[in-house]
Amino acid sequence: MRVALKVALGILCLTALASAQTAEELVAKNIQAHGGLEKIKAVNTIRMTGKIYLSGFYAEIGVEKKRDHLLRQTVTIQGMTQVQAYDGAAGWQIQPFGGRKDPEFMGEDDTRDLVDESDIDGPLVDYQAKGNKVEYLGHDTVDGDDVYQLKVTLKNGDIIYYYLDPDTYLEIKREKQRFIRGSVRESEEQLGSYKQVAGVYYPYSIEVGAKNDPSQHAVITVEKIEVNVPIDDSQFKMPAPKK
Repeated sequence: MRVALKVALGILCLTALASAQTAEELVAKNIQAHGGLEKIKAVNTIRMTGKIYLSGFYAEIGVEKKRDHLLRQTVTIQGMTQVQAYDGAAGWQIQPFGGRKDPEFMGEDDTRDLVDESDIDGPLVDYQAKGNKVEYLGHDTVDGDDVYQLKVTLKNGDIIYYYLDPDTYLEIKREKQRFIRGSVRESEEQLGSYKQVAGVYYPYSIEVGAKNDPSQHAVITVEKIEVNVPIDDSQFKMPAPKK
């Protein structure tokens, strides 16, 4: 009985070790597929422009990121621009579509998305140092195609499921679970049309929205991505309200 127990425990330990090694290998292959750690770390700023299509209308979008968790996102429709930004410490926004043209601080719940997005390298790079945990869940399918599935538990408890193409090791889908005040918010992203910019591969086609509800999905078409362009820190600071 003791021998059987020892064997069972040994198998469990080996299984856990193999799983950890597989997760580590897949993370390494994903980072390499994006261009490698050196090139990823060489990116200090990113500027992206494109269009977003949702519920029958188009809008222009822009995203700027800078190291030290600085982020600014804009959506422009008919000359009015909505802004959401994170300055490394607090989130703020300008919501002109609702008649609120003065900048205002965002609540903690809404800021969490911005904090995650402000990570210029993404949650897989240096995931252990960031307090994230990665598990390999095995094979799955996306639109009938075989994929590898990773479960990434962020330091704040939120979960991101990565679905990696078995040939390229790039993510073709991500699912997010955010746990906010006892409730779960689920969303998903479809990623494709990867192109190389300064040695790093970025998706130029993104479909994002509520999980299992295509009617709530927005389609983003990236038109241009620039890296290491000058972006002043003041872009991310909340401006003073207009008098």
